[in-house]
Amino acid sequence: MSAATIDRYLKPSKAADAISGHSTTKPSPLLRSSIGIRKAGDEVEQEPGFFEVDTVAHCGPTTKGEYARTLNLTCVFTGWTWTRAVRNNAHVHILAALKAAHQEIPFEVVGLDFDNGSEFLNHPVIEWAGQQQIFFTRSRPYKKNDQATIESKNNHLVRKYAFHYRYDTEPERAVLNRLWPLVNDRLNFLTSTIKPIGYGSDRNGRRKRLYDKPATPLDRLILSGTLAPGQLRELIDYRATLNPAQIARDIADLQNVLLKLAKDKTEQLYLSSFPSALPDARRGVRVKAS
Repeated sequence: MSAATIDRYLKPSKAADAISGHSTTKPSPLLRSSIGIRKAGDEVEQEPGFFEVDTVAHCGPTTKGEYARTLNLTCVFTGWTWTRAVRNNAHVHILAALKAAHQEIPFEVVGLDFDNGSEFLNHPVIEWAGQQQIFFTRSRPYKKNDQATIESKNNHLVRKYAFHYRYDTEPERAVLNRLWPLVNDRLNFLTSTIKPIGYGSDRNGRRKRLYDKPATPLDRLILSGTLAPGQLRELIDYRATLNPAQIARDIADLQNVLLKLAKDKTEQLYLSSFPSALPDARRGVRVKAS
């Protein structure tokens, strides 16, 4: 066998052994019937400001105990992202992060689309959104395609940059919250993406997805015409100050800190989840009194 063939045969086994994330969303009956449902395939918003929102659990291989969550907001129209690590899923932490997002996102937040978790569907969060005139929608339970935009960001933003390790201490959360502004700057100002705009046919008549031209979230925001001239100049001037190479170095440095803080701990938790096939040699052994 060649090395490539061996890797291909071992791929299922390696995938089963890898440390992966856990879904910690729990359906909440609270206020659910009063929130409108937004389904996959519904008409895409044609202006900035409608955000899909989700949390990612940094629990490592076990959901026992308290661990950090990363709250992620992604604008469906522009792809603009805003990310913040919080202590846990308590509504006080989620609400504080949402308030910070509302202040820091450089354009108006007009709508939020959540899953059915109780960290979002509760009276304090809904009352705050009503005071800010932000409308709410929710996805259908167990239908991740209803939130395809944010689900993809959970993977190639949160998991790509923060890995699958367990973060449950204040120093680890502090490092995460130094990391996320750098990642957001890279994605919002410097990384071009494509958006699906419909379906067409190839030369053989088969259906294929159509995409627009690559553009950064800032470029899409500028083309939307929603920014005031002062805001526009401020964002363009800020982009001119960004050094992509320096951002990459800073991100790598913070990732190394996360590895030092959490890698060994996470791997030990992962290994401890497997029952040992060896007998406990200490059982039944009598130690002679000295």
